[in-house]
Amino acid sequence: MNIESIIFDLDGTLWDSRRTVAQSWTKVIQASPFGKGEVTEEDLSRVMGLQMEEIAEVLFDYLNEEQQSALMSACGRQEEADLLRYGGNLYPRLEETLKSLAQKYRLFIVSNCQEGYIEAFYEYHKMEKYFIDFENPGRTGLSKGENIQLIMERNNIKNAVYVGDTQGDMLAAKLAEIPFAFASYGFGEPERYDYIIEEPADLLKIF
Repeated sequence: MNIESIIFDLDGTLWDSRRTVAQSWTKVIQASPFGKGEVTEEDLSRVMGLQMEEIAEVLFDYLNEEQQSALMSACGRQEEADLLRYGGNLYPRLEETLKSLAQKYRLFIVSNCQEGYIEAFYEYHKMEKYFIDFENPGRTGLSKGENIQLIMERNNIKNAVYVGDTQGDMLAAKLAEIPFAFASYGFGEPERYDYIIEEPADLLKIF
């Protein structure tokens, strides 16, 4: 296949934001009248790749649906503010890899996150210049696979590959009928993949 575009997942593929997010969410939870305990980096690892309401069901199963929604909204607001201030940890040689890829391919991001999350990644790490477009369920209410399809339709993409790290990413690529490149340094273990990379720079060897 003649790949023209590369669509990326964000968490576990381009960066690891768990430290900042765990601190943000714990701050909100401990200030909430119905929150309890804390959220750790290990907790976040368990829910990587899920949509926000699914994460709430796992981490805040002691709350009803309305309380889960309210707490997640508050966590999201605090998280966005803290990511804009502290950022996350980029994977090795990420920017130089994106810079090289962007000279040959059109680059995109599709992530299962709330609105403002990808924008925080762009803003803190100055990454927006490498990407053409992005999408997430916070803006569309769609699944990851549907958002990949939306990105492809909106940008007239014919041949693309999706780069991600979870089973959900693999299934999203399957729904969109495009190849899947597994970022093995991330958080998941998908059942199958078309390509595998051990760091972002490996994409330069494959494509």
